[in-house]
Amino acid sequence: MAEIMFWEAVRRAHDEELANDPLVIVMGEDIGVAGGTYKATQGLYDKYGEARVIDTPISENGFTGLGIGASFLGVRPIIEIMSVNFAWLAMDQMFNTAAKVRYMSGGQLEAPIVVRSPGGTAHQLGSQHSARMEKVFMGIAGLRVVTPSNPCQAYGLLKSAVRCNDPVFINEHELMYNMKGEVPDGEIFHPLEGSEVARQGRDVTLFGYNISVHWCLQAAEQLSKEHGIEAEVIDLYSLSPLDREGIRNSVSKTHRAVILEEAEPAVGVGAEVMAIINEECFFELDAAPLRVSALNVPIPYNHGLEKAALPNAADVVTAVRGMFGV
Repeated sequence: MAEIMFWEAVRRAHDEELANDPLVIVMGEDIGVAGGTYKATQGLYDKYGEARVIDTPISENGFTGLGIGASFLGVRPIIEIMSVNFAWLAMDQMFNTAAKVRYMSGGQLEAPIVVRSPGGTAHQLGSQHSARMEKVFMGIAGLRVVTPSNPCQAYGLLKSAVRCNDPVFINEHELMYNMKGEVPDGEIFHPLEGSEVARQGRDVTLFGYNISVHWCLQAAEQLSKEHGIEAEVIDLYSLSPLDREGIRNSVSKTHRAVILEEAEPAVGVGAEVMAIINEECFFELDAAPLRVSALNVPIPYNHGLEKAALPNAADVVTAVRGMFGV
């Protein structure tokens, strides 16, 4: 095992997949000479050349469509969209072409592309650079959506996504690129479906994904120390498809659930998880499931207002205390 940063894990996965298959290419803005805004492709331009590590114009719709078209012919593009806020411009290509082409062609065409993009609220980047868009992507049939919460997941999910024949969207969080974690020295491939138990517990299940997993873990430790409440934390690294069985198994064990998401609550991940709980675990519940989420406002630039608009571990603790009346 080696302890490396999140961005280093993503870079390592790129490097190994480029070396493994000459039909793997990387495309995006500033991913070549500059090595990527978050260093995820650092050094790869010099190693593999401009034909395989391709700096693109500032045209998300254009280069995403180019990559999708190349994938029809057997190329396996890894497309980086510099910020998920800019992915709106590429949605027509991703949703109307990549996600639907196998179905519409009767299986004659596939789009084995990976689109990875950083998102989430970083520090004072304003409303137009603080999007949490995972709920938009997970609502599209034919598109896989995964979102790593640690370097090992980031490494293994990207490698699995490159070798998958489905289009895969990888939602990374901007605040996690310098996070350190252990990654095996040998090659690993992380399943693109499922969830992981990040912490065992018996009294309540806390559901999170990417950065909110860490807030859930902080809340779980505080609940244990201050109230003797042992929370189980489930990492929903696969958002499409969601792990219905994993959700059901944990709630059937703890009989209570809180879902933490950084995004606004409307039509979100939390809403879908609550629907699964109500459909499959209703008679197992000892309390109504709760969502902890951002306020339904554009993210402010002002630091104090930005913090006020976002959820945190303390909000989870408050929600759980209310469930138990403590």
